[in-house]
Amino acid sequence: MEWPGRLYKSIELLDKAIVKCHKCPRLVEWREEVATVKRKSYENEKYWGKPVPGFGSTNPKMLIVGLAPGAHGANRTGRIFTGDSSGDWLYGSLHRIGIAKIATSTSRDDGQELRDTRISMAVRCAPPENKPTTEERDACAPFLENELELIAPTVRAFVALGNFGWQVLLKTLKAQGHQIPTTKFGHGAMAKYQHDGADFMIIGSFHPSQQNTFTGKLTKPMLDGVLKKAAKFSGVL
Repeated sequence: MEWPGRLYKSIELLDKAIVKCHKCPRLVEWREEVATVKRKSYENEKYWGKPVPGFGSTNPKMLIVGLAPGAHGANRTGRIFTGDSSGDWLYGSLHRIGIAKIATSTSRDDGQELRDTRISMAVRCAPPENKPTTEERDACAPFLENELELIAPTVRAFVALGNFGWQVLLKTLKAQGHQIPTTKFGHGAMAKYQHDGADFMIIGSFHPSQQNTFTGKLTKPMLDGVLKKAAKFSGVL
């Protein structure tokens, strides 16, 4: 059955549709279980427990694509990369280079704003062990397809956080007619190309997960550097 994700005519309508989605039974069960059982340190908080929409500008020059909401981060707060260490790294970096209004992102009402930038994800629900299945990835794909179509007039640079986001982003752009040079994912991996007479950049970064940041695989200067390159290319900075 064709899923009408790409039919939404505005970011606002798309976001509302995302939040109401119940398409993947395993993810629905997990996100709601986490929101009920909770982590002890957040036991007095009300968890979001629903799919998470994108955050930031509705007419961005730069789009950042991650994997999925964190179980006790975005699945708790309702904003992507918010309320966990990955978010501390991402928003801290965006603040240092002059894109995020504040250096942290702790809740949906903390006053955070992004300059000409949007953050999205390949899968909208928190998956068990941060590992969505291929079927769940594909079921969620129309949301990112729709989002990319809506921001197409302004977006010029894409940042993929991790190989999963990289693969989903490239697959989606190629399906929309972007002729992207073959480029293997890696930190700082970059593809520049033209589409419909405009210049585009895709650049990769290791995901700011604790697995990468605690081990030193990803450092703050490394993340700052990737984001700054994309921001300057797209005209955000």
